[in-house]
Amino acid sequence: MPELPEVETVRRGAEACLVGRRLEKVTLKRPDLRWPIPIQAVHKLKGRTCTAIDRRAKYLLMHMDGPGEPVALVHLGMSGRLFVDIASDEPEYRLHEHWRMRFSGDHVLRFVDPRRFGSLDVTPRAELATHPLLADLGPEPLGDGFDGKALFAMSRKRKVATKVFLMDAKNVVGVGNIYASEACFRAGVRPRRQAGSLTRAECQRIADAVRAVLSDAIEAGGTTLRDYVGVGEDTGYFQRELAVYGRDGEPCRSCESPIKLIVTGQRSTYYCPRCQR
Repeated sequence: MPELPEVETVRRGAEACLVGRRLEKVTLKRPDLRWPIPIQAVHKLKGRTCTAIDRRAKYLLMHMDGPGEPVALVHLGMSGRLFVDIASDEPEYRLHEHWRMRFSGDHVLRFVDPRRFGSLDVTPRAELATHPLLADLGPEPLGDGFDGKALFAMSRKRKVATKVFLMDAKNVVGVGNIYASEACFRAGVRPRRQAGSLTRAECQRIADAVRAVLSDAIEAGGTTLRDYVGVGEDTGYFQRELAVYGRDGEPCRSCESPIKLIVTGQRSTYYCPRCQR
């Protein structure tokens, strides 16, 4: 599943291609994905110009001009991919391509999603913060609202495993399975440690590790293990830098102890038994 670095990489690619361009045509191949698509609201975006493409958690937010300043919310789901093609003619439809938007300058934004767990919605800009998909989300890990002090305060009396705590979007958004494992390793904390047992110093190390690993992954264009590619179909390469994820049985890059694989919160979890305590 695309995580924050992958979505941020897609956002940057789409922003470079689409901001300042007028939406000329919308084609919806089906009425729903994970949830129903607001067909009329999507078609009403035609004629408007894209003014910005932001990100909140794993949602892409495509801002349009005009009355109400509507925002298209796009989620990639488990296997969704966004492509931008430059084509004067209509490109042939890809397998599992569910919608496309043609912008001025022959830029075609295309959404492909084999599992159909992605989503497309539209909301006025004034109602964005209270949208049901966004209202209960925690702080952005790369923003000012997330640090060791905040993590320590949120984790008090919490018996849930630290890795599971980090993956809960109500606590902090965008830290999925890969990056939670990597952050716990960098912080030297066992992923099964109860969140409430973390000291202030450990919370600071974890917060710093989360920010560092996500920043490094964004710089590397994300992690490509299966489906993920950017808007230009370029793959990420952070998988080359993974210290523990997917490396069970291999030697730790720091101490050479074999990396362990366990299941935490029904997700595969990787850690070094010597470096993490």
